[in-house]
Amino acid sequence: MRRARRILTIMAKQPVAGAVKTRLAAGLGAARATGFYRAALAAELRRLGGDERWRTVLAVSPDRAAEARCWPGCNKVTTQGRGDVGQRMQHIFDQNPNADLVIIGSDIPGIRPGHIARAFAQLGRHDAVFGPAGDGGFWLVGRRAGLRAALFSDVRWSGPHALADTLRNLESLKTGFLDSLDDIDDIEDYRAWRRSGNLL
Repeated sequence: MRRARRILTIMAKQPVAGAVKTRLAAGLGAARATGFYRAALAAELRRLGGDERWRTVLAVSPDRAAEARCWPGCNKVTTQGRGDVGQRMQHIFDQNPNADLVIIGSDIPGIRPGHIARAFAQLGRHDAVFGPAGDGGFWLVGRRAGLRAALFSDVRWSGPHALADTLRNLESLKTGFLDSLDDIDDIEDYRAWRRSGNLL
């Protein structure tokens, strides 16, 4: 049987002070927080964007920012669409029904190509795959080609219930999991990341 196409989509916001990493900016300052975001996104694209095992797409917000010149080199830049984060991720999945598709954020310094490769491998045996985060959310979600499901209905975002709520929508499906990783949301996350030595 022919293997489905593999697409990695990285969701990113236009890196403008006041629009990204606002919680981090409260402790670090808007300029440094925005600089961190830009650097984290560029580093993530360097690590993952050239891997020939999948096609990398950068999905940006707001939609008008797709034409901006602020994005690091990438195979393709597209838009996220409107709505909350769940509606935007569902839009990305719905636009690519015939591909094994993995979505990640743009500010998780710990992501490496091995994580993405394992996610796609999991989709060979599962309907969906998640990378859990320590705060109750998730840093990665993937869906096998051909699966048409409302993954993100009635999910409580930005809190400790996001992963559990999403899994409730997939109770009848086979789900796999990866390592737990964390994004950098606030100054404590930033300091812990700096102490870890796992830099960009």
